[in-house]
Amino acid sequence: TVQIDRGRLETFIRGKRVLVTGGGGSIGSEICIRAVAFGASDLMILESSEPSLHHILENPTLLSSDTNVDGVIADVRDRERVREVMGEFRPDVVFHAAALKHVPYLERNWTEGVKTNVFGSVNVADAAVEAGAGAIVMISTDKAIDPVSMLGVTKRLAEMYGQALDAEFMGRNGATRIIAVRFGNVLGSVGSVVPKFKAQIARGGPITVTHPDMVRYFMTTREAADLVLTSASHADAEGRVLAEGSNEDERASVYVLKMGQPVRIYELAERMIRLAGYEPGEDIEINVTGTRPGERLHEILFAREEPRAEIGIDGVMAAKPVFADRARVDQWLAILARAVAGGDRSAAERVFEDAVPEFKRRRQHLPPAAPVQQARLASK
Repeated sequence: TVQIDRGRLETFIRGKRVLVTGGGGSIGSEICIRAVAFGASDLMILESSEPSLHHILENPTLLSSDTNVDGVIADVRDRERVREVMGEFRPDVVFHAAALKHVPYLERNWTEGVKTNVFGSVNVADAAVEAGAGAIVMISTDKAIDPVSMLGVTKRLAEMYGQALDAEFMGRNGATRIIAVRFGNVLGSVGSVVPKFKAQIARGGPITVTHPDMVRYFMTTREAADLVLTSASHADAEGRVLAEGSNEDERASVYVLKMGQPVRIYELAERMIRLAGYEPGEDIEINVTGTRPGERLHEILFAREEPRAEIGIDGVMAAKPVFADRARVDQWLAILARAVAGGDRSAAERVFEDAVPEFKRRRQHLPPAAPVQQARLASK
């Protein structure tokens, strides 16, 4: 567990207007709660799910706070709607937590992952800049490094768009800072293994593990949210200034949370069975089901070519960006939009391979991708 500098976060958040996309999700809702705890003057929760929005707006911490809390139903894919919400609210800080994040679903429904994780992020970043936000924080993932999945590569391209924007604004007084924060698995979040294992144990087993050597990083939701806020506080203060002698392209715009020691999932299953009062292999079986498309055995937090930078804050490191310029990124996005419109996965993957050369290595992890019928969005 990392000790959080509460004074730093209160100084950063107090009196600010904070907007959180995906504010009803596991990470988004915790960011909302922490923003209120650290004294935000106003909080706007942007959420595409009506039940999720209702649930977070009824949270006792939000209801009993002095913060003016409001929420809107909006989808980050809807560019004009996002611009409208941002323009009316005029946030000081934006936390972009809205995403599609489940690896197997995105392997099958790749167009939806691109629409939300790539173009949704573009929409949020552009709207935040237009509305004059001081900083926007994109919630990313350790799966964005040497990506082998649609989740990882869509998140990486969103990071690259943010880096290109951030570099473009370098040197402009008071310009929006655009950063990404990467971390691994969050204990208890929707779809994570801990609640899944707990439910499987309650049913008498078996627990299902995809591979006996699968290893993952974990942290609590509270710790992740506080370190996201900490990263934002650095980016909007010390992170605006280049160290003496640094090149202009060396300003850190990717922050990586120190995730502690990785956990072997099979051992986690054994420990949870024993904590429930049973014996693995006797009372509760553990079945190995095989890795799924897009999965890898070990997660990593930095790309090989990314220079790491200590920023003097416990629990957080930074990576100096490796990115393309804005014109190149815009070119990739234009081709990607056509690929999505035509349901052409091969064309989309060529874009990703061009933008993120490491993505070519996924073939040693994944079977050939089957053609996918483009999902039809229901009219709303």
